[in-house]
Amino acid sequence: MKFLLFTFVGAHLLALNSGKAIYRNDNSQRTFEEIREEIARYGDVAKAIIDLAVYGKAQNRSYERLALLVDTVGSRLSGSKSLEKAIQIMYQNLKEDGLENVHLEPVKIPHWERGEESAVMLEPRMQKMAILGLGSSIGTPPEGITAEVLVVTSFDELQRRAPEARGKIVVYNQPYANYSTTVKYRTQGAVEAAKVGAVASLIRSVASFSIYSPHTGIQEYQDGVPQIPTACITVEDAEMMSRMVSRGNRIVIQLKMGAKNYPDVDSFNTVAEIIGSKYPEQVVLVSGHLDSWDVGQGAMDDGGGAFISWEALSLIQDLGLHPKRTLRLVLWTAEEQGGVGALQYYQLHKANISNYSLVMESDAGTFLPSGLQFTGSDKARAIMKEVMRLLQPINVTQVFGAGDGTDINFWIQAGVPGASLLDDLYKYFSFHHSHGDTMTAMDPKQMNAAAAVWAVVSYVVADMEEMLPRS
Repeated sequence: MKFLLFTFVGAHLLALNSGKAIYRNDNSQRTFEEIREEIARYGDVAKAIIDLAVYGKAQNRSYERLALLVDTVGSRLSGSKSLEKAIQIMYQNLKEDGLENVHLEPVKIPHWERGEESAVMLEPRMQKMAILGLGSSIGTPPEGITAEVLVVTSFDELQRRAPEARGKIVVYNQPYANYSTTVKYRTQGAVEAAKVGAVASLIRSVASFSIYSPHTGIQEYQDGVPQIPTACITVEDAEMMSRMVSRGNRIVIQLKMGAKNYPDVDSFNTVAEIIGSKYPEQVVLVSGHLDSWDVGQGAMDDGGGAFISWEALSLIQDLGLHPKRTLRLVLWTAEEQGGVGALQYYQLHKANISNYSLVMESDAGTFLPSGLQFTGSDKARAIMKEVMRLLQPINVTQVFGAGDGTDINFWIQAGVPGASLLDDLYKYFSFHHSHGDTMTAMDPKQMNAAAAVWAVVSYVVADMEEMLPRS
């Protein structure tokens, strides 16, 4: 995905009081020691938030709220009736929770349905294979596609063997390095296979661990390149076929996919606030996405992130806290299709970009937090390190790099500081986009800790006298 870049005029940062400059020529009006002392004074408030979330009446609340939603509506694919039902339920939930300015912001989102799908290995023996079609893929003809397989381990190998690919089904058995490196085979695999004349592509699931579990996700066609059907297969089947062809076996697969793309449909981003007591026009944004893929329950991706974001506001409200800045909760729609709802939110609100102090997105699991990922200026990072010290009671104090997220990257690329929650990514990518993404993957105590981190960080940044500095 490409993001918009903005050029900021001048060396100072726009922020604080209605766009007044708080940094000029890289010199703060306050010393860092003064800022450190200000943050340290939030120790008692942070402890109260932690106690309420982890040990008090609010413990397990985010887990129970999430379970109720996903058990009621299930998965929430972009364009589906279940997503729209979930949005309406959340709208009512946020109003009943007593949050302010609860409203729905209209957006247009993609509508794709997978339909019936199957893959059967016909040679050298019969075996039905587990598959999940990839988002935006076209379907096959009703009779399916029956073709010999070409197994490759990389795009480079595909190019070297391009003459062998014409008329075949390309199977990618790429090794898993990490998600960001390996996911290009899922997003670009069909295009690269089509360029060399393949009739379909099957991609080894982008997963850190597999128990014969296919993982879906979005894929992208390219103008001027033929569109071919594409799906993910299990790690086990990809490795098996790789072994087979290394022995000289000829593999033939029959692939059937009923996938269809429909015109964009109406949907909503869901918004609620605690309005700031002193600088209401300034915003700290906390968020997760409400949509999911159409397998499992979407509990982990990203029900957990959406619900700890709601929980952060609930905890702050329960304690009667009124931050100086507005805390804004956004539950995004159509994140899985590339941040579609988030882009439209950005386009609608970017005129007020100087009033955004921090944008936060939880979309990498709500397991036991390791710390906070952060993108921003050196001064802002130093401040965030002091904020994270307040979470010493639960031993979550580290600040890492790369605080990006699909839904907040528009703001980060434009210079707004951004933060995301970091936890066990190995576990996350074991369940990611699979049938295993259910409440069984979630842990209420770990969600409590994640919610505490989210609430402390968002409240303190929203209540400090100055906005976070930008570079």
